[in-house]
Amino acid sequence: MSGPVASDDLEVFVGEWAVEARFPGGPLTGSPAAGGGTGPVGRRVFEWILDGRYLAQRTEVSIPEAPDGLAIVACEPQEGGYTQHYYDSRGVSRLYAMTFAGGVWRLLRESADFSPLDFAQRFTGTFSADCNRIDGRWEKALPGAGWELDFELSYSRIA
Repeated sequence: MSGPVASDDLEVFVGEWAVEARFPGGPLTGSPAAGGGTGPVGRRVFEWILDGRYLAQRTEVSIPEAPDGLAIVACEPQEGGYTQHYYDSRGVSRLYAMTFAGGVWRLLRESADFSPLDFAQRFTGTFSADCNRIDGRWEKALPGAGWELDFELSYSRIA
């Protein structure tokens, strides 16, 4: 695959993943204690698009309160990182700075873009040694406040 995406770096994402979430003070969503079924509450697929120049991330979530989403990752060769363009079923559009190095995936949004910046966001996800699990957490910071946990995500590779 040629083009602006560093496919060797991002190839580890490609595939289908089951997604589970945990909110502060709460059980894993989808668990019986959360009032749901057991197991994952979402499915995320990463795949190359447009001749391998971009990495698409499609997310479907089985709980009505959470949005389905689409994200496109583009390489930023001058910056040595990536940009993630995020869209979801609520009509939200956001732009995240993204890095991936040493098995650690980071996303950061600290300025307004397609939507106002009501709060800053950051995500850190760490791949397991076998690259079949990602454990991560989204954090948010309201204006004038420090970072706090928003929710945790766990990804398990399906295929």
